[in-house]
Amino acid sequence: MKKLNNEQIEKKLEHFPNWSYEDDAIHISFEFEDFKNAFTAMTRIAFEAERLQHHPTWSNTYNSVNISLSTHDADGVTEKDFELAEAIETVLGQ
Repeated sequence: MKKLNNEQIEKKLEHFPNWSYEDDAIHISFEFEDFKNAFTAMTRIAFEAERLQHHPTWSNTYNSVNISLSTHDADGVTEKDFELAEAIETVLGQ
């Protein structure tokens, strides 16, 4: 999969206003009511990641989930990252 250039990424981010781009990845953070809801969301996202065969770099601290998407084989952001971002937004009702 081909790495997108900065202009292509910024154009795509117009459809993902809650996401940011830095350090060759797109990023978003979510805050939930409690740990159980955060973990439930991560589980639901994990099923989508597995379906797409593309896995996020993420972390969880209590009720917060931080997600970074990049395609390691391409050394940057690709269409695959935006596919997963869209799936994440769908799962979370964004």
